[in-house]
Amino acid sequence: MSSWFESYKDEVTKELENEVLKVALERFSRTYWNARNNALRKLPYYNYYRKRVREIKAWSIEHLDELVKMTKESVESLGGSFYLANNAGNAVEYISKVCESSNAKLVVKSKSMVTEELSLNEVLIEKGIEVVETDLGEWIIQLRSEKPSHIIYPAIHLTTEEIARTFSKTLNMEVPSDASKLVRIAREKLRQKFINADVGISGANVIAAETGTVLIIENEGNARFATNAPPVHICVSGIEKIVPTVEDAILVSRVITPNATGQLMPVYISLITGPSRTADIELKLTLGVHGPKEFHMVLVDNGRSKMVKDPDFKEASYCIRCGACLSDCPVYREIGGIVWSYKYMGGIGAIWTTFTHGLEKAAPIAFTCTTCGRCKAICPMEIDTPRMILKLREKLLKAGLTPKQLLTISENIKVFGNPFGIAKKAE
Repeated sequence: MSSWFESYKDEVTKELENEVLKVALERFSRTYWNARNNALRKLPYYNYYRKRVREIKAWSIEHLDELVKMTKESVESLGGSFYLANNAGNAVEYISKVCESSNAKLVVKSKSMVTEELSLNEVLIEKGIEVVETDLGEWIIQLRSEKPSHIIYPAIHLTTEEIARTFSKTLNMEVPSDASKLVRIAREKLRQKFINADVGISGANVIAAETGTVLIIENEGNARFATNAPPVHICVSGIEKIVPTVEDAILVSRVITPNATGQLMPVYISLITGPSRTADIELKLTLGVHGPKEFHMVLVDNGRSKMVKDPDFKEASYCIRCGACLSDCPVYREIGGIVWSYKYMGGIGAIWTTFTHGLEKAAPIAFTCTTCGRCKAICPMEIDTPRMILKLREKLLKAGLTPKQLLTISENIKVFGNPFGIAKKAE
């Protein structure tokens, strides 16, 4: 019943021997910590912000049904379309229909973990639609046919040299190992995709229910292109991203940014409230000016309602997706996030995977966590992931999803008083 463990162990061993990964994660760790520490030193009110955001998240989760209803009313009052997807299949079906009704040939996307959760790209590509990731990290791993290794930095497992080799191979051109030149090439290749796109798909860092406003944090400017240039914008988000007001959403962004990227503020904070509009001609409201003519909000449940109703795991829904827990995790720093994930990485990823994809997918992630507690210490929401991991392991044991090696060790301790099965010497 734990045959998965042997193949997973082989994958972990392979990553431990991956020299490129070691170099990339070492560079990342050093740069990230310097940036984060410098940012927090300049934020005297950080502790107030993060405590207030936890209060906002806790209240929002308790009133989630009410906030979902309010969001729906707000979006529709703006001329947008709203869809609440109970599961991944419903979400993908709705998004596919919007793309098909728009005769979409090309879709551009900004970074979105929810669309990773839904395996959206694969479905759209099967339907003959070209899907282009426009976040630089996401585009790099798309060129390599890989999955993200970090929720903030999808290609952090790759060195500059490895990315240059990827560009040279996939773009059929000789590319030097120079970050600025790599960025310039990406800019040139992606710019026309934005202009020609039929549909833009984004995620959301936060959603304000009162106004139906989507808040997106970014540095590259690609999300602004993806949500503004195409005639149709589809925002895909989990229901847990909703807070009551724009003011609450802005406060959440102040906490996400230093923990995610080590900045006081991101380059761009976009606030999107429905399709573009004008009333410049005799105050007659007309939708669709320079921005999208259509705006669709797809809120995804996919197990989240069960999570927020489970007292053992509800706290996981407070996660603001800043990625700080991964960046300080000793396991992540050794093996990265490609092998240590299904869709979501790390200890908190094990909890999320349980509710979005089931216990079997969560088992390898859960038993890789050391429950050392560093994630809880750095988490701005003070989420007690180690406690939840232990609760999850109880569920996995009952489901017969515990590695047999651990069961043997447990039995040895009971019988022999040690994990090795060595009998005590007679005195």
